[in-house]
Amino acid sequence: MTEPAVSVSPYWELTFDADGDVDGRERDRWLQEVRRRKVRDLIVFTHGWNSDRSAATRLFSQFFAPVPELAPAARLGYVGVVWPSMRFSDEPIPDFPRTAAAALAPAGPSPLDKDTRHALLEVFPGRATVVEQITRLLDQQPDDEASLEEFGRLVRLLVEVRPQGPQTSFAADTLAEGVPESDPEMLFGDTSAVCGEFARALAGAGSGATVAGTFALPRLWDGALELLRQATYYAMKRRAGTVGERGLGPAIGRLAAVAPEVRVHLVGHSFGGRLVSFALRGLPPGVHTVKSVTLLQGAFSHYAFAARLPHDPRASGVLDGQYHRIDGPLVCCYSHFDSALGTVYPLASRMAGDDRSVVADFGIGRALGAQWGAMGHDGVQAVPGTRSFTLAEALRTRLPLSGCVNVDAASVVCRGGAPAGAHSDICHRELAQLVLAAGRVR
Repeated sequence: MTEPAVSVSPYWELTFDADGDVDGRERDRWLQEVRRRKVRDLIVFTHGWNSDRSAATRLFSQFFAPVPELAPAARLGYVGVVWPSMRFSDEPIPDFPRTAAAALAPAGPSPLDKDTRHALLEVFPGRATVVEQITRLLDQQPDDEASLEEFGRLVRLLVEVRPQGPQTSFAADTLAEGVPESDPEMLFGDTSAVCGEFARALAGAGSGATVAGTFALPRLWDGALELLRQATYYAMKRRAGTVGERGLGPAIGRLAAVAPEVRVHLVGHSFGGRLVSFALRGLPPGVHTVKSVTLLQGAFSHYAFAARLPHDPRASGVLDGQYHRIDGPLVCCYSHFDSALGTVYPLASRMAGDDRSVVADFGIGRALGAQWGAMGHDGVQAVPGTRSFTLAEALRTRLPLSGCVNVDAASVVCRGGAPAGAHSDICHRELAQLVLAAGRVR
């Protein structure tokens, strides 16, 4: 395999499939070389929304670039975690060029451009016929309810997993009396109603979609693309938990067995934040080598680490207490400029029996107080002792030695257009500096 071109060294990549199985050759090479290279602090970065290995590597390289200058005396190593996730190509990443295919594509009527269709095929292998049928319906937008219901059926078919497969256990962010939350209403409710609510939410978020006040059937298709987008992200959320607990956590355990002196610092963006958080649950007993976890615009429930939910004392976060597995702090960066999490993005995780509308999950008009708000919008919630700082404060003070820490990063995480806003605006020197500060890397 050709070595990826990155800005730092030594650098390794670990590739996982959707069920959390790791590329064994990559893992074994990493385990052998970490000791040989005398690495003391290992920064492990996990992407969130991505579509291929080259895009992920480019993100890792850009984020890591300022680190050697910030910690010149440290014996650093770097890992990029690659897993099968995707973003829609209409969601630009600040400072990243559009792909050649997207840049050259004509501005035609098709809601699904070539890059997005390719990403769907890559991330959902074996579903080419389903992707083709979804694309055709989005292109044609038939003026009848039966076609919209067929679209909903195809979206469910696209994201479904094997009933007994490992991913079925990893969709929940919260537990009600020990029972995981149900699948999201958007996948199993009335498709016309769901698309109508998505269309209204998009219009209310100022995304540029124009929605007629009467919501004739053709306008419901304005919400159909968002249904596909959110169903896809639901699948990515499910995978992130699977890869974290079944893949990355055990891999860190292996590293601890062969190189116990290596201090590990986990960093995750978007669903990658969920992945590294679930990796804590996958650590073998007695492993204490994880010295910090930094979540960058984490795309999972802000109650995931809570012992009790404020609105339901019978319920808890699915990662209740897992931050105690860190021999250091869990630092959660958030920004109100992240419209993907604060306005447009409805959390797929829902409480069993909850009959709230999809728009309520969008948090329109009450994002900060939403029951199912996201880590990347307002930070860790309902965990006693959580400290809060602005980014400037966090960089000039000594961060807590343990527990949860919220950092308002809106001073730098502030750029990006609709529909995601600043969700992917994470490649900043200040955020790299925060990772080092969280892990006390010098």
